[in-house]
Amino acid sequence: MAHGSTHGSTNEKRQAHELIERLPATQLSAVVGLLEAMLDPVSRAIARAPSTTNQSRRKRRKRSRKRAKWSKRNKSIPHEQVLAELGINEEEIELQRMSFQP
Repeated sequence: MAHGSTHGSTNEKRQAHELIERLPATQLSAVVGLLEAMLDPVSRAIARAPSTTNQSRRKRRKRSRKRAKWSKRNKSIPHEQVLAELGINEEEIELQRMSFQP
């Protein structure tokens, strides 16, 4: 958009109105949603925020590689052995789990 010119802004608004008028009714709600998001500062900030998906994926891969290296150097202890050393069994864990569920 031309920010410094009122005339340019008026022409762009007119063009936007004309384009909206030509849209089929099925696409109007998408345009309205887009315009609302563009005018809402929170939505704009969310849209501009950097994606953390790739960063999270890299962190998960790094943790996975660390676990794999650790497993190669260290002997793992079977779950049943840990429970036996603690003096509990799988049924007791399940009973506890059930007692905490709403």
